[in-house]
Parts: sequence; C-alpha cells; structure tokens
Amino acid sequence: MSEKIKVLVVDDSALVRKVISDILESDKEIEVIGTANNGKSAVFKNLTLNPDVITMDIEMPIMNGLEALQEIIKTNPKPVIMMSVLTQYGAEATFKALEYGAVDFIPKPSTVLAMSMDDIAELLITKVKAVAKASLNLHVRKSEDVSETNKVSIVAKHEDKKKIVGIGTSTGGPSALQRVLQKLPKNFPSPILVVQHMPPGFTKAFAERLDSLCNVSVKEAEDGEKILNGCVYIAPGDSHIVVEKTGDIRVIRLSQAEKVSGHRPSADVLFHSLAKEDSDNVIGVIMTGMGRDGANGIKEIHDRGGYTIAQDESTSVVYGMNRVAVEMGAVDAVVAVDSIPQEIISHI
Repeated sequence: MSEKIKVLVVDDSALVRKVISDILESDKEIEVIGTANNGKSAVFKNLTLNPDVITMDIEMPIMNGLEALQEIIKTNPKPVIMMSVLTQYGAEATFKALEYGAVDFIPKPSTVLAMSMDDIAELLITKVKAVAKASLNLHVRKSEDVSETNKVSIVAKHEDKKKIVGIGTSTGGPSALQRVLQKLPKNFPSPILVVQHMPPGFTKAFAERLDSLCNVSVKEAEDGEKILNGCVYIAPGDSHIVVEKTGDIRVIRLSQAEKVSGHRPSADVLFHSLAKEDSDNVIGVIMTGMGRDGANGIKEIHDRGGYTIAQDESTSVVYGMNRVAVEMGAVDAVVAVDSIPQEIISHI
C-alpha cells in the first residue's frame, strides 16, 4: 500500500481541529499526524513532523495564520490550504495568503451556509490529495506594482473588435490569474470571461481585489449584463456562465444547471458556449488546476478555429486541467504564466 498523505491541522478551536481531523481521517489515504492551536506551534510542528500538507486557520492567538504561513514558506515550504471565513476581512486575508504562497483555501465548516458539511468534506479531501503531490512554486508572490514596465502593450493595428477571451482555472488559479490580468493594459480591446473554481461568496471579493490591482476593470458577472470590451467578468461561485449573442451584442447568462466535470461554475460550460457562439474569434486559456474541467471545452474551441493557450507545468501549482488539454491535442501554445498575457495579445 502506498504511504498515506500526512496532514498537520492548525486551528485555535479544539472543536474545529476535531471536525477537520475526523473529515480527513475518514479517507483511508490520509493521516492527521498532528494538530496545532496557534501559528507558532504550527511553524514548530511543521519542522519536527514534516507533514505533506497543512490546513491553516487565519485568525489565531500568539501568531496568526498569515504570519505562520510566511514562516513555513521560509523555513520548510509545504502546500498550505487556508481555512477561510466568509467575511470581508476573511476574504482579504485569504487572497493575501494565496499571494504569500498558500496553494488553495476552503471555507471553514463553522461559517458556511451555502455548502453542506458533506460538500466541505469532499472539497477538503480532494484538495488535500491534489496538492500533496503537487510540484509547488512556493516562492512569495508579492502583489506586482501595476506599472507601465511590467505590462504588455498593444500595438495599434486594425483591431478585430469581435475577439473574446475565456479563461478556466482552479487550484493555484487566484494568484496565477492576478499575474496575468495585472499585465494587461487599460486599452485591452476584448472582453475576458473567467471561471475560477471558488465557493459562493468569495468570487465577489476576489473580483473586487483584482479590480483594485489591475488596469483592466474586473467584476463578478451578473445575469443579463451586456459584455463590454476591456472588462473581465468572473463567474460567481455556484453559477455556470455562458455567452448569448443577439446580432453583434453579447450578453452574459448565469445558470444553476447541473454540475459539469464536477463543477459549477465549469470551464467546460464556458468554453463550449464560446466555441458555439464565436468559434474562430475565441482565445481559450486553461491554467493551473486539479482534475480535467475545461479540457473538452477548450478542445472544441481549438477544433472550431479558435486559438488556445495552456499554462505550462513548471509554473502550475497543480498540472491537471491544463495537462489533460495538452494531452488531448487541444492546445496551440504551452507557456509560463507570465507569458500568457503576451500570448493573448499577439492573437487579439
């Protein structure tokens, strides 16, 4: 039998530590090798127990989760999954943690209304398994300054205003997306639709954070809104996003239809919709993430004459969705995360 995945559970609440430990131990491939009730203890236990994965609370006494995360990345880097509270502060701290090198987050069991305990348990187990074997880029990713120097510029030429960009990503996606969108100039001439697997409630805070850091405008998508050039639309957690066309006008449609590839929103749903409505005017981008969501859809974009890009293995937290797409022959260019903006622009 292969070795179990060793997990360190960090939370200042004894009840939450027990709930998380019980969820993880219910899977025969996972073993909780220790718990910690504050960040300082977590840093010490990470060095002495050497876990494969750490689940980390944010608000704790003595040393909080963000401070502990930075210390762990410095001293003995491990994949850290943050346990996030759905509040303005909780969301901001979570996205900061992803910048500091956390690989993913899930909502804390105690704070979730929109998700059942079974959903959270399944999410936690899946994510622990996905990141345990991930080849991690655990360098600190500070928010890049949106200066003219690190942006890709658009050379004025007769622009085809009909182009549309679709991006699908999951584990490792929030910080990777930030790196891509921050490099796009204010005059970006096409709309961008994004599926980032994320629980309900967090997508709005995520869109607001990106909007404050980028030159392009970023918002959570709303049903029925007209799609504008130079705007980035993030699919809300728990809603599929598709494009509807009436003449030259494109409109966003959201739906609670069945999950596809295990997800809602699903990158496959977005990509199939773009391929159907816009075919050769689509640029499809598939990035870091576990599973295979988006692979079939991006293949349809590719087969209908659109241009397709995948994030490469070396810059992906989990080389999953993008790997499947590459193996299916659905991708025109495989590039590092920081080269994606230039790749998009050269085909706009």
